[in-house]
Amino acid sequence: MPLLLNLSAAPALDRLMAETDTQGLEWSLLGGTTGQTAWPVIAGIGSLAGAGESEISFAVNKKYLQALLSSQARAVIVTPEIDQACLQAGPGWSDRVRVLCNNPYLLYARLTQWFERALQPVPDACGSAIHATAVVSPNAELGEDVRIGPGCVVEDGARIGARTVLEAACIIGRNVVIGEDSLLHPRVTLYARVQIGARAILHSGVVLGADGFGFAPDHHQARGGWSKIAQFGRVVLGNDVEVGANTTIDRGALEDTVIGNDVKIDNQIMIGHNCRIGDHTAIAACVGIAGSTTIGQRCTLGGAAMFSGHLTVGDDVHISGGTAVTSDILKPGRYTGVFPYAEHADWQRNAAVLQQLAQIRRRVRSLEQGASSES
Repeated sequence: MPLLLNLSAAPALDRLMAETDTQGLEWSLLGGTTGQTAWPVIAGIGSLAGAGESEISFAVNKKYLQALLSSQARAVIVTPEIDQACLQAGPGWSDRVRVLCNNPYLLYARLTQWFERALQPVPDACGSAIHATAVVSPNAELGEDVRIGPGCVVEDGARIGARTVLEAACIIGRNVVIGEDSLLHPRVTLYARVQIGARAILHSGVVLGADGFGFAPDHHQARGGWSKIAQFGRVVLGNDVEVGANTTIDRGALEDTVIGNDVKIDNQIMIGHNCRIGDHTAIAACVGIAGSTTIGQRCTLGGAAMFSGHLTVGDDVHISGGTAVTSDILKPGRYTGVFPYAEHADWQRNAAVLQQLAQIRRRVRSLEQGASSES
């Protein structure tokens, strides 16, 4: 991959580590430069196969041992166990520059945050924080160092926290509240009264606060007709929430739709009205959650999982991708409901058997009862 930073702006490894958030991590620097010369300059992060001589990479599993030994990365992040395996397997490994860490993947994540900050353009001190094409109500309240990009609209009563950035064409409705240090990528739409905590990241195309799917059968209008149920609740996001591109979260009908602290939501996800998502839950792409469903804390929902409405899923529940959840899950653990794929003809035969399971069950019970009576 191309280097992320020019070498003139890139830090030495020891400075990079000093400026990176390593809270909760145990780490140390090792390699041929220890106590002799300065640590190497690190200009970017790459995969083991793709990293170059000015980049750092990482490995989390011994199955990547050969890739690690042959990597051209200038420095690598490994566990002490992987380091010992490399010392035994690769001559000259002790001369490699490496970061020993108890959690290489988490350290990698923290390093990416450092590089992201380094890549952010420095705001023009002489330029306006509000683009000339933005429309901002005089009744909106903007915190210090708020930046509003071209084509944005900020309506009456909106409150935007300090250092928050609205990129191009964001729409901020009436009485919306956005916490400090948040980032809204282009074309985010926040309907009226949406509330977002601090340090949120909302990706392009996110829509928060649209009406939930609420209609009452109304045969007075026409046979099979529907009457709309007005939606009066809000969407409320906690702190440190990230929402992926083209994801939609509906406002509540009467009560609020609530997304807890540190919830991570992927792209193209639908969360219906009155749902509640607990703290630290992560939701992968294309999940659909019908209205009035409660998901607990620290859950993970695999891609394309589907949830019926009015369900309760407890804390520490992990749903495999593609699983359809149609009833409450209160016990922690992993749940999977995906029928394995097969060649189409085989799948048809298996499906035919599944349709007869109830009948087969009755016949087995009848046979068991007959055998019991004979004995």
